[in-house]
Amino acid sequence: MQPATDLARRLAAQAEAVCRHYLSNGHREGRYWLVGDARNTPGRSMFVRLKGGETGKGAAGKWTDAATGEHGDLLDVIRESCGLVDFRDVADEARAFLSMPHPEPNRSQGGEHKSPAPSGSPEAARRLFAMAQPISGTLVETYLRTRGITDLHGTGSLRFHPRCYYRPDEHSPTETWPTMIASVTDLAGRQTGAHRTWLASNGSDKAPIDTPRRAMGDLLGHSVRFGVAGDVMAAGEGIETILSLRMALPNMPMAAALSAAHLSAILFPDTLRRLYIARDNDPAGDGAMATLIERANAAGIEAVVVSPSLGDFNEDLRLAGLDSLRTTARVQIAPQDVARFMALAA
Repeated sequence: MQPATDLARRLAAQAEAVCRHYLSNGHREGRYWLVGDARNTPGRSMFVRLKGGETGKGAAGKWTDAATGEHGDLLDVIRESCGLVDFRDVADEARAFLSMPHPEPNRSQGGEHKSPAPSGSPEAARRLFAMAQPISGTLVETYLRTRGITDLHGTGSLRFHPRCYYRPDEHSPTETWPTMIASVTDLAGRQTGAHRTWLASNGSDKAPIDTPRRAMGDLLGHSVRFGVAGDVMAAGEGIETILSLRMALPNMPMAAALSAAHLSAILFPDTLRRLYIARDNDPAGDGAMATLIERANAAGIEAVVVSPSLGDFNEDLRLAGLDSLRTTARVQIAPQDVARFMALAA
């Protein structure tokens, strides 16, 4: 692998071009590039030196964020702005920018850059989520609105990354796409994983790639949470499915388990007394529902199945409309929960 110091030196020789590409929300002022932070947030607190020597405090490519005290080189900029958490991926992106040939693998060479988190680990998931930004005004908001999801209150578990790394397999070239990043948390609110939904460049749909959804980290039993569960909550598979049901039940805490298998294994809060299972209309959804009902009953929790009219609740929302979805939900939940959780949608 190309040594980190050599890659950083080559990037520093083209510091302004690197900044224009990866920190496009900034601008040049004299010998510096000013931007909000290494994640390309608009602002002026971070400054990148465009001219200087190859090494030392005043070297070209070195940057400091006056607001946070963070500092680094242009490899850090690539890592942060692209959402890459493995050094190999950062190096690949740097070589692509520099139009360098891909080297033969050399396991004896170690990167001199800071150690990356193990690929797919909870720490890698936490770093990725930290690199992303709130979804307001981003392509995530655009994407969700195209799915009919317009009420985005309480969606702090979702973030946006403009250029998240994607590679179909280890033999394929690096790609970057805008991405919805979801935080997977345990019952105590600790992040254990992350889920990525790569988006089309205009946010109109998922990205045109083979696997536009991938999860990483420790997922079993955990979920993407919207609201804090008390005695009542709803759980389902997909993020879009749960956010669609939330359009009809905006006050109900909900959790997306990300797959049928993980839905069947979701952990229950100690306070939970009634669980609404937002099932998908497919064999996998039926299996998850049966397992979850059995587990909930064994724990003394009332399990109530809420079924969509079509394939899932997002299909109901998009194709039948919100009023129809409200009607579907209203007749399937307990009367006291209609008043409690459907009040804002009445």
